[in-house]
Order: sequence, then structure tokens, then C-alpha cells
Amino acid sequence: MRVHLLGVCGPYPASLGATSGYLLEAEGRAFQFDLGSGVLSRLTAVFPPEDLDAVFLSHWHFDHACDLLPLIYRLESLGAVLRVYAPEDPSSALRAVVSGASCFDLRTVASGDELDLDGVRVKVLPARHPVPCVGYRVEAGGKSFGYTGDTNTLPGLSGCYRGCGLLLADGLFPSDLWEETKPHLSAALAARLARDAGVERLVLTHLNPSIPQALLLKEAREFFPDVRLASAGAVLEL
Repeated sequence: MRVHLLGVCGPYPASLGATSGYLLEAEGRAFQFDLGSGVLSRLTAVFPPEDLDAVFLSHWHFDHACDLLPLIYRLESLGAVLRVYAPEDPSSALRAVVSGASCFDLRTVASGDELDLDGVRVKVLPARHPVPCVGYRVEAGGKSFGYTGDTNTLPGLSGCYRGCGLLLADGLFPSDLWEETKPHLSAALAARLARDAGVERLVLTHLNPSIPQALLLKEAREFFPDVRLASAGAVLEL
């Protein structure tokens, strides 16, 4: 199992950066998790988008899904159809466009769903965000990968990611800026989630360019030593 960190920022990209987007290779298959601003060009550099087995969206905010729009032109020019799994969100104009594009096979998922994609098992997990949002857990070949999507605290969340070999967690805020009503975890809370879940490795993602990343890392390491910040272009092996 291999994870390519294509875009790691949110809610907007750093200079020459990209927002959320992660390519997972497992058991000879390729799955894209989120496709935010600037991610499509980076994906194309490492894998043909039309050859993906599926795209999984955590939610429909632009920093997680907007590069589906230019992907329409590429898929239509090739006569390709790409399967997209995503939560229902009637308020999303972006979802309305995607659902009307013949090059996408849009399938709705919700927390609690489980998919078996030719030996790759995908569990859809809960998340807490201002719009419908989910996380994902992928198991294949004895390995497990977790991605929280965008979330704040949620009862039972650590159990969802229990024992993951790698967890990508939303850790946008330093502790002094976090509140219970915010749409994201703090770095410290993401680290506590990883500790409580007993994961092997933690990567903090959804990094806001205006927030000092060294501070996030320092606060996270107080609770979970084996943590790193997501870095665009990094490839992580499980």
C-alpha cells in the first residue's frame, strides 16, 4: 500500500501548492481521496486520472472537490467514465454539476457503509463538519490506511481508526485557536486521536498557510511522538 500526498493545504493553497488530495495505491488498484484546488495537475504527473478505480470525496467543499470540474474536459475527450463516491449534500452546487456530467458515475455513501472493491475494503466513517462529511478507512493486503476528512471532535472516532498503520488527520488549528464550534481539529487533538486509536503513524494535514506549521508539530508531539506534517510530493509506504 502506497500513499501519494498530492495536496495538503486547506482551505486555500500555499504559494505553488494545492489543497486536499491523496492518491492511494493498493493491491494493483488506484484510488483518489479528495481532489481539491491544484490537485489534478499533480495527480496527472504520477497517474492517469482516467485510469483511477474510483475517487472518494470526504465532502463537497471546493478545497476538497473543485478539480473535478476541469477533469470533466479530460474525461470527455477520452470517452472515459470515472466512479465517484461522496456523501449526499443537496446544498452543493459543485455536486449538482458533477451529478449531471455523463463522465462521472456518482454514488452516494454515508457513515457506516462498507465497500469491497476487488479485495480492497473501504469503510465510510463519521465526521463532524458544517456540511455532510465522512472519513474513510481502507484495508488491503493486511495493511490499513485512515483519512479523517474534515472533522472536529466526535464520540467514538478513535474506535473508527483503531490500529491503522497510517492516519491522515485534519489538524488545522493550534490549541489557542481551536474551539468546540470550529470545523476542524487542532493538531493536539489529532495527535490524541492517533494515540487513543493506537495507530502506528500520524500525518497532520489540511495545513492552513497562515498558521505556523512548526507550532502544530510541537503541540502534536506532546501527545503522539511519531507524527509528521503532510508534505506535498511525499510518498508514504505501508
